[in-house]
Amino acid sequence: MTFLSRYQSILLSILRIVAGLLVLQHGTTKLLHFPASQMSGISLTSPPGLAGIVELVCGALVVLGLFTRPAAFLLAGMTAVAYFMVHLPQGIYPLLNGGELVALYCFAFLYISAAGPGPISLDAAMGQREQRE
Repeated sequence: MTFLSRYQSILLSILRIVAGLLVLQHGTTKLLHFPASQMSGISLTSPPGLAGIVELVCGALVVLGLFTRPAAFLLAGMTAVAYFMVHLPQGIYPLLNGGELVALYCFAFLYISAAGPGPISLDAAMGQREQRE
């Protein structure tokens, strides 16, 4: 399927934006109580509260494409820790332990940290501006 290959860089940006928005909502519900969920109002010093800070800050950075590689790498690490701390103790199979989504987040953010933000990003815009100067 090479007909999509010409859109590879644009699709990377779209993957980055969508993944960032999806993880960002975990941070907003924990810290900003929006949308309200069972995770709203948790203590910031608890492990889910600390994860919420990373989700909010790094999720926003990933959506904007600003400091994308380090932000995505932190999100990959945070989701890996979440899988091993929360889901793996419930069983080895992600389908049964509820860890499918967090495992997918981990590898998506790991890929983004390696591949970069794509052309639709503040990182790319700043890089282009620096090259012109």
